[in-house]
Amino acid sequence: MTPRPHPHLRPLPSDGRPADDEPLHLDEAFRQYSGYVATIAWRILGGDDEVDDVVQDVFLGALRGLRRLREPGAVKGWLATVTVREASRRLRRRRVRRFLGLDDMAAASEPRAPGASPEQRALLASVYRALDDLPVGERVAWTLRILEGHDLGDVATLCGCSLATVKRRVAAAQQALERRFEHD
Repeated sequence: MTPRPHPHLRPLPSDGRPADDEPLHLDEAFRQYSGYVATIAWRILGGDDEVDDVVQDVFLGALRGLRRLREPGAVKGWLATVTVREASRRLRRRRVRRFLGLDDMAAASEPRAPGASPEQRALLASVYRALDDLPVGERVAWTLRILEGHDLGDVATLCGCSLATVKRRVAAAQQALERRFEHD
């Protein structure tokens, strides 16, 4: 018995990707971009604890949003923007919980770095602890620019703010991190 195709999937071209002008279905988008969404969430949040939840929330939002996209080629960028918003929301919630004493930051998982030495893992953990002290907007802009390597224009788009604001946020975060690590 041969398996029947999923009713929402179209056969993909031989390279496995839909043409840029064809609509992308949710299951195809998930297959293609869930790793990308998870990477952005992991970098912004600094650990694995909430990454799966962010990916799930992003693609639940995509149920509605994918149908409204006018340009099918914009799916990746749109998913990245939704991921940045969801991760930022979680950072703000984490900050409030910490302020209220409802969240034990010491119990949070340390960022994983496969293949890294113990010293490198310790440095990465200290960088994320320092990022926890930054305002969310600065942290997100700095993470997207420095850790993810996006250009400033893309960071502005992903954060939903002006290029000047992104430049200020990245510079402020960089200065705060430099001050923090000068004394360590």
